[in-house]
Amino acid sequence: MIAAGVYLMMNRQIGWGIVVIFFSLSPILLFFKNEYILLAFWQMRKQNFVKAAHWLTYIKNYQSQLHKSQYGYFHYLQGLTLAQEHPAKVEPLMKKALEYGLNMKHDRAMATLNIAAAALSKGRKAEAQKLLEEAKRLDDQGMMADQIKMMKDQLKMPSMQKHMHNPQMRHRGKFF
Repeated sequence: MIAAGVYLMMNRQIGWGIVVIFFSLSPILLFFKNEYILLAFWQMRKQNFVKAAHWLTYIKNYQSQLHKSQYGYFHYLQGLTLAQEHPAKVEPLMKKALEYGLNMKHDRAMATLNIAAAALSKGRKAEAQKLLEEAKRLDDQGMMADQIKMMKDQLKMPSMQKHMHNPQMRHRGKFF
């Protein structure tokens, strides 16, 4: 097919040659980038998390439908779509995404930042601090500087422990 496109281009039909080459290369490109993941990224770019999650539901068995290089992005996108409604489910998905590997530094920084937020919400401040430093190191363009600063400010706030109570509640009677 590619040879036919080159032949058309040599015979002064450049437009048709480009079209034939494009159509012959599209299956090869879609093998390495799954169309459902591309559509989910498109919806994420438009801030439409519901439709992005909808496109990801078409991938039933990611190990048989995706190339190994896409496993990490599948878990990454699932984590991002669940971040608003179910923040507790995000941490294992982001850890899997980092385990499988993400190509872009800012994607690794976002995944690390989400894991740090989960660690902070569970009270693991030392782990959250370490993950925030790693996210800051990975974010070389400064796209997530505000989120990292906000998380560091939350680290400085005292956490409410279970043993801390309102001192006014000590003298509370049984019937009032």
